[in-house]
Amino acid sequence: MYTVYVGNKPIILTSEVQPETDFKSFLLKSVSIGKVIKTLNKTDLKAVHLVHKNPEKLLKHFLKLLPVVVAGGGKVYNKKNEVLFIYRNDKWDLPKGKAERKESIEETAIREVEEETGVKGLAITKSLPTTYHIFKRNGKHRIKVTYWFEMKTNFEGELLPQENEGITKVQWLDKNASKKALENSYANIKVLV
Repeated sequence: MYTVYVGNKPIILTSEVQPETDFKSFLLKSVSIGKVIKTLNKTDLKAVHLVHKNPEKLLKHFLKLLPVVVAGGGKVYNKKNEVLFIYRNDKWDLPKGKAERKESIEETAIREVEEETGVKGLAITKSLPTTYHIFKRNGKHRIKVTYWFEMKTNFEGELLPQENEGITKVQWLDKNASKKALENSYANIKVLV
């Protein structure tokens, strides 16, 4: 099973057919992804289930429905065990960005955290769950697949928001401040924090 977010509403990729309650089910093989996105955006349904009999093929089939953007990002901890957050588009987020040619996804994640926040000396400590969300750019929908990594740093320098990417703030947040920030964040970020 996979969860793909459209805003804060999930598309659940599943091989199990369940009676519809506050969600609607479609067959993955014959679905119109435009119709699914419109259904989630324009109704009070809580979710959409896309069903395929073979659980191994769920993600493969889904990723054929829209162009895919691959990204890498980090949940970064400092020496005080605070988490690095960015503020962009009036929401709290974790630093992430699009992979460039010929770089590993780990290199992407480290480069994007450095570019978006100014933080240096990053070391990946482990992989985190991959997230999926649909977004619209230049009038077209795309699927962003973000590979996340937990990182550590001893960096104590100035935090530098990458303003040309729309980032207005970069902050280290402790556990309580992180919880508060997540009240104004994205569903796929809540899964990670």
